[in-house]
Amino acid sequence: MHPKIEAKLKYLEEIESEKYISVETYRKNGDPVKTPVWFTIKNGLIFVVTRDQTGKVKRLKNNTQVKIATCTIKGEIKGKWVSGVAEILDEEKTKDAVKRRDKKYGFFSKMARFLTKSKGELLAFSIKLK
Repeated sequence: MHPKIEAKLKYLEEIESEKYISVETYRKNGDPVKTPVWFTIKNGLIFVVTRDQTGKVKRLKNNTQVKIATCTIKGEIKGKWVSGVAEILDEEKTKDAVKRRDKKYGFFSKMARFLTKSKGELLAFSIKLK
């Protein structure tokens, strides 16, 4: 296996048990915005479930480049920053990501879904590490 691929897989293994990652997205003027989020991992990709009217989705539509790092619920960075590329997913892949998030985070995931309804429809994006 190529060393770069091996390093990515090792990193994903290391962070899989974490509860939060900080996703750094970028405003049109290039300013970074860090957001702590729940995540899951499947097939070498990181998946994040959110709502379609959130700021991070708006920023991803303009710039798919992201950075991620493990963090606390308050967004305090715990790990190293890693670059990636985000892709907004279709409805079918979003449903799959929601199921995985529900499995990892249980009741809290379902509660978050209820509490964030005002932010639009559920939407997921994947992150492929560079």
